[in-house]
Amino acid sequence: MTGATVPPHTGTRPPRLAEDSPGFLARIGQGWADREVRAPVDVAAARAAAEHRARLSAALPQRTVVLAAGHAPRRNGDADYAFRADSDFVWATSCQVEGGVLVMTPRPGGHDPVLYLPPPAGPAERDFHAGAARGELWVGPSAGLAAWSTALDLPVRPVADYDGREADDPERLRTVLSDLRMVKDEWEVGQLREAVDQTVAGFATVADEVPRAVSRGWGERWLQGTFDRHARTFGNGPGYSTIVGSGEHAPILHWVRCDGPVLPGEALLLDMGVEARSLYTADVTRTIPVGGAFTPAQRSVHDLVEAAHRAGMDRVRPGNTFSDFHFAAMEVLARGLHDWGLLPVSVDEALAPEGQQHRRYLVCGIGHHLGLDVHDCGSSGYERYQGAPLRPGMVLTVEPGLYFHAHDETAPPELRGIGVRLEDDLLVTASGNEVLSGALPIDAAGIEEWAARRPA
Repeated sequence: MTGATVPPHTGTRPPRLAEDSPGFLARIGQGWADREVRAPVDVAAARAAAEHRARLSAALPQRTVVLAAGHAPRRNGDADYAFRADSDFVWATSCQVEGGVLVMTPRPGGHDPVLYLPPPAGPAERDFHAGAARGELWVGPSAGLAAWSTALDLPVRPVADYDGREADDPERLRTVLSDLRMVKDEWEVGQLREAVDQTVAGFATVADEVPRAVSRGWGERWLQGTFDRHARTFGNGPGYSTIVGSGEHAPILHWVRCDGPVLPGEALLLDMGVEARSLYTADVTRTIPVGGAFTPAQRSVHDLVEAAHRAGMDRVRPGNTFSDFHFAAMEVLARGLHDWGLLPVSVDEALAPEGQQHRRYLVCGIGHHLGLDVHDCGSSGYERYQGAPLRPGMVLTVEPGLYFHAHDETAPPELRGIGVRLEDDLLVTASGNEVLSGALPIDAAGIEEWAARRPA
């Protein structure tokens, strides 16, 4: 990484940094040609954001709305993580500029929105050459305020003009935004389709590399890096930390360390999602056999998870509550575990709120809303989320699984170290649902056949 250059010096006087030298300042501040830099905004995205603001305005009459893009957090020393704008801010602006602030001031009949952005530094300003965070010579050119205003059809002013006002009732604002974001419009659904399609392609890319991950000993991290490279090439990047768990790592729900081997005969759990450049993300999981075929024990677990998955997806339709698919999938899993002799109580006792003994092998939930966040709309309350009826335009995941940890002495030896999850992204339609990720098989035989088509 490039750092500031300090020229050699002698004597007791402190060194003069290049950016403070009169000769340097006179030289660096002139001789630069004007050029047009357009705001990186799609017309359809800007139109969707305007409609989102209108919905937000109608939901919060006479309330001041303030949304901030945020700043990149510090990684270590003077290095920051890559910036990713706040999802609520993006939903309302389609803008991804660090430090931006949207203010919607109430007026009779609506709101007057103003977007405050940091203007690019010109050659005569110190940040042009010395601002590592946003200087053109460090991070490249950026659009000016007029370009952003034209692209977004929105008043845009320097962020220095922002008066620091706060939103009226910020907690309610977050809840309202989560509720509004639950139902996706046509443009948002299109972005999610793109993210899912690229994710499906990414699964194939990863599967192509499984033989090399095995034969060369590169293991889980090679496959994680393979998907992340694909996501960065065909989208903004991965929508969350890519999970690649082989063998005894597969039951670990968020195994993002990915520092283990990939060995023949193991079940390989892949939980991966491409985030589109608009920041809408997919979230898909498949468990594939390393070597081409599941073992009998792996197949038994996969078949039970598949049955739960199909039962859950069948309940995703308008009128059913969000929790309906959860309970449908849980009942299948509980009955299967009971049949295997792994429950100390009856199925009814296990499914009762005070029971839940089957959850030992599934301590997580089995679905969530999907959108700008992988766990979208997280600030909604129970009545608007789990207890609410599903409506056309909602996009959610269904992801049952079973996780038998290698050191779990309640599981029979042949199941220990097996983890299986199936996860698909579903769009609620007027008559039922559409499985956006349906290009990937979910049955064990189909997954074996799909994996076998990959080159050796």
